[in-house]
Amino acid sequence: MTARATRFLYIARHGEASPDETELTERGRRQAVLLGERLRDVPFSAVHHGPLPRAAQTARLVHEQLGTGAGIPLQVSEPAGDYVPYLPRREELPEESADRLLGFVEQFPEAERSRGPGLAGAARERFTGPVEGEEPRHELVVTHAFLAAWLVRDALDAPAWRWLGLNHANAALTVIRYTPGRPAALVMVNDMGHLPADLRWTGFPPELRA
Repeated sequence: MTARATRFLYIARHGEASPDETELTERGRRQAVLLGERLRDVPFSAVHHGPLPRAAQTARLVHEQLGTGAGIPLQVSEPAGDYVPYLPRREELPEESADRLLGFVEQFPEAERSRGPGLAGAARERFTGPVEGEEPRHELVVTHAFLAAWLVRDALDAPAWRWLGLNHANAALTVIRYTPGRPAALVMVNDMGHLPADLRWTGFPPELRA
């Protein structure tokens, strides 16, 4: 029987991006550097990131701060990208919020909506669950708000539609522990302790900020 060990999955949303989303802002670059400094002593086996510039730039800046960064693979991954992970049906949703949630999802292009569930399944297969071997594995995924929400929802075994309404701030950190024989555990969610007050809550709906 193959030995299985605990996986610690670190999930970070990219730093603040420019209005056209082609690069990080100066604030976004600062956020990424501070995130990397926070993670400096984590023994990562890999840093994964989505293919879009804002995620790739964030991952590169984080990677540069890691204490042993030169030896940690930096890998682009399409399942770590930006897409709609699940398309809810009206009958799944709470009656009082169904119109708002469906309207939110429908604003995205059909191509993005249609390919999203397949990529979400691939992300779940690639990044979640215990790992083979005897040593714990630590992996970082630099991604976007939707996938971060999807993976948190998955860890809680919540209904598939419940990724909606789970928001993540730029450069915030979520950690999920997958231990053999136990349910997935949320170690932290949307943590911004590494960011000063002026860099927190960017990318978060204003009405939901603390």
